[in-house]
Amino acid sequence: MTIKPLADKVLLTPAEAEETTASGLFIAASAQEKPEFMNVAAVGPGTEENPMTVQAGDKVIITKYSGTDVKVDGVEYTIASVKDILAVIE
Repeated sequence: MTIKPLADKVLLTPAEAEETTASGLFIAASAQEKPEFMNVAAVGPGTEENPMTVQAGDKVIITKYSGTDVKVDGVEYTIASVKDILAVIE
């Protein structure tokens, strides 16, 4: 199944979550927060009010608790608006 975002929406996948703290302690998967670092999997065409400023393959930082989480074919995605993206990581 293919997911194609509409309008100003972007399809995001979670970036690798940190599994250890800075001091080397392991973090249980259940204790990890929703990642704010995401990878852009697909983008919609954008709108006049919200033009598309990212492209597939970009690594981005999004606002905390933004978007809608969906699971398709066993893969977890987040669908968010382009205005929820704070920065592109280069």
